[in-house]
Amino acid sequence: MISHGKEIKIFAGNSNRPLAEAIARRLNTSLGEMELTHFSDGEIYVRYGETIRGMDVFLIQSTSNPVNTNLMELLIMIDAAKRASAGRITAVIPYFGYARQDRKARGREPITAKLVANLLTSAGADRILTMDLHCMQIQGFFDIPLDNLVGGPTLYNYFKPLVNDDFIVVSPDIGSVGRARKVAAKMDAKLAIVDKRRPKPNVMEVMNIIGEVKGKTCLMVDDLIDTAGTITQGAIALMDSGAKEVYACCTHGVFSGPAIERLAASPIKELAVLDTIQIPEEKMLPIFKVISTAPMFAAAIENVYLDKSMSKIYD
Repeated sequence: MISHGKEIKIFAGNSNRPLAEAIARRLNTSLGEMELTHFSDGEIYVRYGETIRGMDVFLIQSTSNPVNTNLMELLIMIDAAKRASAGRITAVIPYFGYARQDRKARGREPITAKLVANLLTSAGADRILTMDLHCMQIQGFFDIPLDNLVGGPTLYNYFKPLVNDDFIVVSPDIGSVGRARKVAAKMDAKLAIVDKRRPKPNVMEVMNIIGEVKGKTCLMVDDLIDTAGTITQGAIALMDSGAKEVYACCTHGVFSGPAIERLAASPIKELAVLDTIQIPEEKMLPIFKVISTAPMFAAAIENVYLDKSMSKIYD
């Protein structure tokens, strides 16, 4: 893979080692040596076990649960790489935490996504590589290049065998309509929308279904599933409206709080999720289908390293 320029080095934090190792294998290399430990009081220590002076360094770390610990690990990894004179530092963040706090919805609230962008830049990151940001405008929070990969093609290719005249793509809420519409267009399928209101965070009430789902095989599409209230209540509403069966897919399986219990009790037949977040073994359900993003991230890393266009990967 390495054909010119500086040597490439790939390191990983503790958030998702299996994905990092899979990415390294796709690039015909191995993860670099790095000591990453926590002191008894919780402080984090990082030391690279090999020289990275002048090299193209890629640091793989999702800022998933525990969010603050994984974020601090990444910031300290970046700082250590900068002080070790790395030539270029790319933070590979398969799941970008705090992305939902992208605006002031009410007075006296923070814009935490912007704060995290500032922290990553101040720590010394030269570039960000991520997937399916919750809101596209977060790209504008960075004053360094950011590549936002799209997980949709991987998911709809998996579900393509289901497509027939009785197949329909469903957006679980109004905010996901754009994403679901793109998937529906790619799959040459019709679109339905679950109309809902959210009286408070992580609480959802279904209002009605926009579109005809009676007798249909439904595929609900979202970027992430957190407490699973939206997706499970949407699935129940679809079945109550006469849907034949309900499938679901998302890029990021956050699965916090009551998510696993809700999904286990839901009428969802299968849930396909990308591996941007490592799902603990105890949270795995029979309905889960985990699909690897390693090929896409490996291709993106290679294109960044070789200064090639990312357009085909975006598509």
